[in-house]
Formats: sequence, structure tokens, C-alpha cells
Amino acid sequence: MNSDPDKLADKQLVHRALSGDAQAFGIIISNTEKLVAQIVCRMVSNVEDRKDLAQEIYLKAYKNLRVFKHESKLSTWIAQIGYNTCMDHLRKKKLLFPGELMDSPGAGTADALLFRKELAGILQAGMEKLQPVYRTMITLYHQEELSYEEIGEITGMPTGTVKSYLFRARKALKEQLTGYYGEKEAQ
Repeated sequence: MNSDPDKLADKQLVHRALSGDAQAFGIIISNTEKLVAQIVCRMVSNVEDRKDLAQEIYLKAYKNLRVFKHESKLSTWIAQIGYNTCMDHLRKKKLLFPGELMDSPGAGTADALLFRKELAGILQAGMEKLQPVYRTMITLYHQEELSYEEIGEITGMPTGTVKSYLFRARKALKEQLTGYYGEKEAQ
């Protein structure tokens, strides 16, 4: 018997949702909406498309709940649906390309808060210029704190490919930021 409390809770929620308990599926949505939103927002820039995709992801999850095998966490399975749905959207729209942060000054001071806010804005601007797959890799690893293996489950990529894409994503982000500041200093 599996003793993982997350998987046991997932099994109970899935069973209740399959039995017609709408509240249980609402809990599933509530438990996964932040992760799904992170994936959708990093991969798709159009706000209207994001809303449609989020609905489509949960509709697919609901329709396919019977085939969920409990081999991974439910959130990972739904994130995989989200990732694949966004990739399909990007392919249809022909938007798909082939293919360490500095420490902040002393925490708690007004200068530190301003610095972190400014740094977050700079990073966000750099992230927006990355390919959707790279944005997603950075988000899943650094913000959602998922392991290479979990990202691999979500994206369907081997762990080595995840590591490679994450390396390329960091390098591309560094180049974006270096290029931006190189241009600023030259002006």
C-alpha cells in the first residue's frame, strides 16, 4: 500500500469527483490553479487565450479523470495537461520556436525592498523575451521548486533534456539581461 499522504488525498478527491461530487473537483482546481496559472502565464502572452486555455485544461482534466493512474501526484498530472495544452496552442498559433541571481542587500530595509522590486521587474522583463519553453522551465524549477524529474513528468521530456533546457534558459536570460544593460551603459 502506498503511504504517500498526497497520493492518498489525491485518490480520495478523484474518487469523490468521479462519483459526482462537484465540490471535490473544485478542491482539485483550488489545489492546482496556482501551478496551472504559472504554466499558462509563462507560455502564453495573450490574456484572453490564457483564460480560454485554463478552462480547456480543467475541462480536459475532468474528462480524463478516469484514466488518471495515481502514478504521480494529481497536480503533476494536471500540470502535464496544462503544459501539453499550451504547447498545442503555441503550435497552432505558430508561436513555438524550435528548438545565479545576485544576492540582495540587507533584508528588511527600504533600500532592500526597492532593490528586490526593481530586480523582480528586470527579471520579469527578461523572462518575457525568452521562448515559452524556456520561461516555463525557469518558472517550474525556480519558482514552483519542482525537481528535474517532476518537470520531466509534466513536459514529457527526459531528465537530461530538462536539465539541458534549463541550462539554455538560464543562459538566454543572462544574455537578455547582459544585452539590455550593455545597451543602457552605452547610451
